Parts: sequence; structure tokens; C-alpha cells
Amino acid sequence: MKKADIGLVGLAVMGENLVMNMESKGFTVAVHNRTTSKVKDFVEGRAKGKNIIGAYSLKDLVDALEKPRKVMLMIKAGQSVDDLIDQLLPLLEQGDIILDGGNSHFPDTARRLLKVEDQGLYYIGTGVSGGEEGALTGPSLMPGGSKTAWPAVKPILQAIAAQVDGQPCCDWVGEGGAGHFVKMVHNGIEYGDMQLIAEAYLLMRDLLGMAPDEMAAVFAQWNKGELDSYLIEITADILAIKDADQSPLIDKILDTAGQKGTGKWTATNALEEGVPLTLIAEAVFARYLSADKEGRMRASQVLPGPRAEFSGDKRAFADLIRQALYASKIVSYAQGYLLMASAARTYGWNLNFGGIAMMWRGGCIIRSAFLGKIKEAFEENPGLENLLLAPYFTQAISQALPAWREVASAAIKKGIPLPAMTSALGYYDGLRAQRSGANLTQAQRDYFGAHTYERVDKKRGEFFHTNWTGRGGETAAGTYNA
Repeated sequence: MKKADIGLVGLAVMGENLVMNMESKGFTVAVHNRTTSKVKDFVEGRAKGKNIIGAYSLKDLVDALEKPRKVMLMIKAGQSVDDLIDQLLPLLEQGDIILDGGNSHFPDTARRLLKVEDQGLYYIGTGVSGGEEGALTGPSLMPGGSKTAWPAVKPILQAIAAQVDGQPCCDWVGEGGAGHFVKMVHNGIEYGDMQLIAEAYLLMRDLLGMAPDEMAAVFAQWNKGELDSYLIEITADILAIKDADQSPLIDKILDTAGQKGTGKWTATNALEEGVPLTLIAEAVFARYLSADKEGRMRASQVLPGPRAEFSGDKRAFADLIRQALYASKIVSYAQGYLLMASAARTYGWNLNFGGIAMMWRGGCIIRSAFLGKIKEAFEENPGLENLLLAPYFTQAISQALPAWREVASAAIKKGIPLPAMTSALGYYDGLRAQRSGANLTQAQRDYFGAHTYERVDKKRGEFFHTNWTGRGGETAAGTYNA
């Protein structure tokens, strides 16, 4: 019997569709699932007659594989991954490869890599994005970990990945947990994109009074321009769908958003790295606030606010919303790239920022035409400090700025919450401020805690302390961490 090119453990939606994708590209795949009835149902059902081998134990799976063996895990992140690795290690040999395609947290991937490599095997943590459809027809894949193992898995991963202009949306990301880190940032940006789109929808619904069909047409039109993207496309589709009674389905859906934690990881890592990831953090907090539906219902009966009335040209204002959405989107990606750059310095990764944009151009949830501009920006200037400083994005923000400010102002006056759009604008204005108010903050810190400060009339690196009250001494608490 022909040996399998790769094995996959975990026959949930993503795993099953990845297997079908692999088989369609000419690979023989061995499959296993903890609940073995799923294996039987799959090989006798959807996979019947295909080059897919059912394995009812991990040993059967390992025995069915060509050497070096390649075992891909598509299971829930967390302890279950560690448990499965512990079960696999005694069955595998030196040179074999374990791939984790779940949403694992990147420090876990780095830790597991050291453990697996210590046993003479290789470990790859690869982000997989694209949902059910992407897994079947071509996802975005972000592999990192044991670079020695990359040539062995590259033909499979690049064959099943989405293809854009003849190039696979999959390439080597970096060592350690780099692959899962980049996937984490991808998911954080996804949170930001979704929140921005929800805010645009809220403006059109509550300020402009537009019906779902009208909004669907607007989003469909936006998808033909610079906002061309998967999330804008599906938003137009969603708003056009009717329920059984022919009323808009969107109006029947409870306004509480769930999450799996990757956005929170992104925001937490930004705090650890000292990167102002304001928009994505606000998107995470917006989901938390949305989850408190009962609390919001009670507060709405007590807390006053203005009435959101609009008397202007709805179509013209909708175009201002489009511009505000695009400007905010640019800020979100700029912040995400700042986080990746900071982490690359911290962990010693050599990330290809333009290449990452190419990996995200197809298959993944945040795929959009916009990503091509990011690739071009890093091709023109590989050492680009901030995406906002690239000529294309500087000009785009400049053109959208009046609309962005008008939309933010109208929303604040009318009491419509735009946490992501307004935080993006706040970051933009903070970034361009030559002189901020932080001198007062540092003076306060020195006043109550003797934390010292630097002076504008002295060279950087010299620290001073003032006895502000005349009752304190001259002893300082030490320099501050800028």
C-alpha cells in the first residue's frame, strides 16, 4: 500500500477541508481523530475513493507515513496540543516533523519547538487563515519554527495555499514562534478591520437611517475601489440576506460579538513590547462591551445622550464614511507592522514585511487589494519606520483627513460610538505632534515619585530632579523607562 505524504490529526471543519485540499493537489493523506468514529465517517463518506487513508490510532497514522514523517495537528490550541505531542514523540523518529496549524499562542510554539528539537525532531508552527472555504480552496499559510524542516514541507504547503498572480500565499516566516506570531497579528488586524466596518455600518444605520439593502449597495460599491477586500465583500452579502419572513436577517442578530482570544493576545503583546496598538486594543474592548448586552440595556434607560438626527445628503456623507474607514484601516495596519517590527527585534526574527503582505493577499480573512500597496512600500524602502510615512499612505491619509475628522466629529456630537475610528485618528494626531503633553506627565511623576526628567535644553540621556515642594530632598528614584 502506498505510504502517505503527510498525516493530519483533527477532523473538524478546518482539518477536514485541508485534507481535501491536499488530496486535490496530488498528495496522499493519512488522517486521525481522537473520536475515531469521525475517521470512519470521513473516509467512508466525503473522502471515499480518494487518496486518503484512515488511521484509527496514532501508531497507525505514523506507520502510514513516508519518511521523514510529517504530522500536521489541527486541534484546539492549549494543553491538548502539548498532550498530543507527548503521545506522538515516542512513535516518531529523528528527522520527523510535527506541524501545528492551530491558533496556538506563539510563546507556546517556541517552547514546544525546543522540546521537540531536543528529541531530534523538527517543529513548525504555521498560522492558517481563510476559514472553511480557504482551507478547502487555498488558505494563507504562515510557517515558522525549525527552518531545517522547511524544504520537506514547502512543496505541500505552497501547493495548497492560495495563489495570487502565480505566487503562493505561503512562505517561510522565521524561527521560533514567528509563524504563529504573524498569524496572531493577522488576527488582531482582522479584529480591527471588522470593528471599523461595524462602525461604518452603525453610522449608516443610526445616523443616516439607511436600510440594510441600501447599505449592501454601498458596501458593494466600496468593494470596487480602494476598500476592495474579503470582509467588505461579505458585508455587502450579509446586509442583503433576508430571513424567512423576507425581513433583513441582520436586524434579527443579537448585537453581541464573541472572540477566541487572538485579538487579546495581540493587544497584550503590544503592551509588553511598548507599541501603541490603540485601534486593535479598542476593537477587543468593543467586543467585551458588546458582550454585556444586559448591562447596556440597563444603562440605556439611565444615561442621557443626544438624538442622532441627520439632515444632509446621505450619499455624500456615506462617501465621507468610506474615506474615514480607509484612513483608519491604514492606521490599523501601520500599528500591526510596528508590533511585528518590535517583536522581530525582541526575538531575533528576520521578518520579510513585504513578503508577509503577499502572504495575506489571498486566502486569508484580511485579504485585500490594499496589501499590494504595503508590499510596494517595503520594496521601495525595506527599512521603513512606519507605514504611514510611505508616500502612498501619507498621500492617502492626507486626502481622507478632512472626511475622517468630519465623520469623527459628527459621531461624537450625535453620540454614536466609534472607538476604533476615533482612536486611529488620535494615534495619527499623536504621531505627528512634535511636542506632546507628556512633559507635564513626567513632571508629575518627578513631583510625587522623584522619577526624574530630561530637559529640552540638554542632550538626551541626562536626567534631572526638582525639589518641587521645597520639603523633599535631592535624591531621585532613578531614570524612567521611555
